[in-house]
Amino acid sequence: MKTILIVEDELSISQVLKVYVQKAGYTAVQAFEGNEAIRKFEEHNPALVLLDVMLPGKDGWSILKEIRKTSSCPVIMLTALGDVNYKLDGLNGGADDYIAKPFIADEVIARINAVLRRAQTDDTDIKQFGCLQIDMKAHQVKVKHQIVELTPRDLSLLLFLAEHPNQTFTRDQLIEHVWGWEYDGSDRAVDLAIKRLRKGLQSWPEDEGEIKTLRGLGYQLSVYKK
Repeated sequence: MKTILIVEDELSISQVLKVYVQKAGYTAVQAFEGNEAIRKFEEHNPALVLLDVMLPGKDGWSILKEIRKTSSCPVIMLTALGDVNYKLDGLNGGADDYIAKPFIADEVIARINAVLRRAQTDDTDIKQFGCLQIDMKAHQVKVKHQIVELTPRDLSLLLFLAEHPNQTFTRDQLIEHVWGWEYDGSDRAVDLAIKRLRKGLQSWPEDEGEIKTLRGLGYQLSVYKK
């Protein structure tokens, strides 16, 4: 189930949203102030954030800026401020939608579903394996929202493995698909590239996946959590 992070300091509103979010088939995580919101965003890697503007600690605008530094995760702003200028500020700041209070909970769920549908369409080139995110189009790799620096060849190898998760490839097959037939060096290059990839992805939790060696067969990107 996709996780929705609800950032709302009013307990009664937060609880209502939690009930409706869970009823709609999502997992709900709650945060009640700014610093807690940032921490739980990093911990839970939510599919979407419902973000109130007026919060103790960091306000909603500051949290939105923090999120946008590392993530394109959809964000719906919740606020009692009905002025159109606030709506424009939120959308221009990277929010995906904006709902003014008081709101009908069913409408919030409908907005969540719509925003997630748009995000799924936009993110067809993004592979997400737990907290490992691989943008196939932008050629960018992140673990826990932090960019992983890779050489072009190592990146090409990871992109190929990510296109075929849980499939095993021999050294010769990887050389054919990544290095190309014109490559005339040793197949040890594959082993060394795999070693560098493992080092680059060392902060990827073991219970989410790994680059596995299958003795006598080859290598695969083993994925345990999507």
